[in-house]
Amino acid sequence: MAEIIWDQELVHRTVEEQKNFFASGTTLDISWRIRQLKMLREAVRSHEAQMVRALNEDLGRHPTEGYFCDVGTVIMEIDEAIRGLRSWSRPEVHFSGFLCFPSMMTKVYKMPYGTTLIISPFNFPFYLSLGVLVAAIAGGNTAVIKASSKSKSCTRVLREIIGDTFPSNYIAVIDGGHDVADMCLEERFDKIFYTGSPRVARHVMERASVNLTPLALELGGETGNWCVIRKDADLDDAARKIAFFKICNSGQVCININQVAVAEEVAEEFVKKLKKAVIKQIGEHPIENPEYPRLINEAAYEKCASEAEKYRERIVFGGTGNPSACKYDTTIIYPVDIDEPLVGHELFCPLLPVVPYKDADIDKLLDVIASREHGLALYIFTDDVKWADKVMHTQQFGGGCINEVCIHMMVKGAPFNGTGHSGMGAYHGIWGFREFTHPQTVLRGSTKLNLPLREHPYSGMKNRYKEIMVRFFER
Repeated sequence: MAEIIWDQELVHRTVEEQKNFFASGTTLDISWRIRQLKMLREAVRSHEAQMVRALNEDLGRHPTEGYFCDVGTVIMEIDEAIRGLRSWSRPEVHFSGFLCFPSMMTKVYKMPYGTTLIISPFNFPFYLSLGVLVAAIAGGNTAVIKASSKSKSCTRVLREIIGDTFPSNYIAVIDGGHDVADMCLEERFDKIFYTGSPRVARHVMERASVNLTPLALELGGETGNWCVIRKDADLDDAARKIAFFKICNSGQVCININQVAVAEEVAEEFVKKLKKAVIKQIGEHPIENPEYPRLINEAAYEKCASEAEKYRERIVFGGTGNPSACKYDTTIIYPVDIDEPLVGHELFCPLLPVVPYKDADIDKLLDVIASREHGLALYIFTDDVKWADKVMHTQQFGGGCINEVCIHMMVKGAPFNGTGHSGMGAYHGIWGFREFTHPQTVLRGSTKLNLPLREHPYSGMKNRYKEIMVRFFER
């Protein structure tokens, strides 16, 4: 597929063509949407080899990890939408209430927004573009995907998948840097879905505010996602799962563990077990293992290496990198105080600070976590599940797990979202359909037997009944 040089005129023309196509009403038909989803599923399946290869070229991902995290999850998302769309899109019927008599029936239609913009990141370049696209298609919208310029191979394959499957006046992929993203934001879209950093999200919100465009944000959180390990936790289980997660995509995961708070009574033991778990899964020197993913570019590598160097004397595992391969070891830094800069921002790399605390002071720890920006995820390891349940429904964060990591986002029918600095809105399954549709309430009126309750005059003895009846019906 020939490279396209995007400029403002071409972006504008693409958006206008999509607006015209949406105005034709074609996307309103549910059967038509299901056909588009089936076409997308077939396109993903037929391009699986190219997708997996591109993930390896950009991020060094092993084919199994590539399929597990990007390809298979997209197919799962499509299948859920195909199965549920007719039910999700059915208008809701409500009893209007006696105050509306004789107009007794009201319907809520699930209407598409129109032409949407999906700005996707590099770390899961297929899942965080096509996964969102599934929701946009299910909702009856057209879509422009602004793909990441960092994951070049994946963006090329993404263009092939979409270009071979859909006309550009329905779905289009735009590639390029921040300048091209700004060209997209100059246009008047009907909905924007952005995945990335809080810093860039502020810019997206500012541009969206010009046209009062509604948007959804999936962000990592400015102070990162916490994992809390109590002294009664199964340390072997916690170490195994945390090691897997920190190795995954070399830590470049928006819901990854940014820092681990471990009860000091078991902190030394946990660190030993975590080292063993990493070695068992990826080797003593991860950067030498071909299965170990790389950081996306030199800038990301330098940022990670520079951060590690500041804590060189407290690195208890890892701490070695290969700049030419953009690989940096899964690195454990211990001990780290809760107020140190390392745990005050999102790392988005394979560094893992371990913060010891007194188990008796768990409430103080949770207060500190709650006082910072809300994370996209929270993970708790403990034998006291009743206590953990209480924490989970009193803390504010996007989503999380008790005695597990990351897989809450793969539960069918459950929303994936953030709150505050970790995002707004939600998607996956029916929640994605809701995110890309507007609930439109329509009351069906009657031309007969209409009561004059809403009409003047209200004064005078013969009109007193109006207030009495209004008060009765509005109880």
